[in-house]
Amino acid sequence: MADFEPKIVAFCCFYCAYSAADLAGSMRLQYPANIRVIEMPCSGKTDIRVLLEAFEDGADGVYVLGCMEGDCHFLKGNFRAKRRVRQAKKILDEIGIGGERLEMYNLSAAMGPRFAEIAREFTDRIRKLGPSPVKLKPGAATEKTPSQKVNP
Repeated sequence: MADFEPKIVAFCCFYCAYSAADLAGSMRLQYPANIRVIEMPCSGKTDIRVLLEAFEDGADGVYVLGCMEGDCHFLKGNFRAKRRVRQAKKILDEIGIGGERLEMYNLSAAMGPRFAEIAREFTDRIRKLGPSPVKLKPGAATEKTPSQKVNP
């Protein structure tokens, strides 16, 4: 497991967290290359199903980055996201994946260094936890190619 590089998905609010990620890049701050940033119109649009599907699709860890509490461009989106992350963590604990593989953070657009710090800290956490149990179960879903995904 010494060569384990976790696959991590970061769902980022367009207005704040994604801008912080952009700032981190502009500042040439170093953070792990295994973070897959997904831009969301608002962290409140991150549904529980989407969080769980990220694990099903092979993520070892997932985090949601929203605006600072009280500063959401859609008023309460970040509070909605926080509640959904809390519910998804309970589900992950119940099904044996582990709620510690999912987290919620709040950032402003000016917090590029904090974005990079979160990416490093979360990657270290997931490295310590090891690969997702979903990957270890026989017959478990592995990373799907676009042609394997089924549209509802």
